[in-house]
Amino acid sequence: MPASRFEAKVRLEAGIAVVTMGGDIDREAESGLAAAYAAAGGADVVLLDFTNVGYINSTGIALIVRFLADGRRDHREIRACALSPHYTEIFELTRLSDYMTIFDDAASATALTTSDPTGGRG
Repeated sequence: MPASRFEAKVRLEAGIAVVTMGGDIDREAESGLAAAYAAAGGADVVLLDFTNVGYINSTGIALIVRFLADGRRDHREIRACALSPHYTEIFELTRLSDYMTIFDDAASATALTTSDPTGGRG
């Protein structure tokens, strides 16, 4: 199966920088994720929307870890939404879910101005 080119668009919604991603998160996504982080500007909360992400490999996981590290350094809360069940499990196994709140969808993730300890799952 051919790789799907990574793309990221950033918009501000309810004071949250929403990073809508599409394609594969692999080594080719590095510059796109870095640009998305920069485009989030001074937002205190950044939401990674995985709705249109088809594949994440180990390098992609490392890029997400770097995104989290940058957020922590800059005192930003990082949230995630719309992970497939497979990637939700991977985020739990790798403990990424310990460092970001995972929501079912962007609407629930942007409805809160602070972290929801239930991860939007109620």
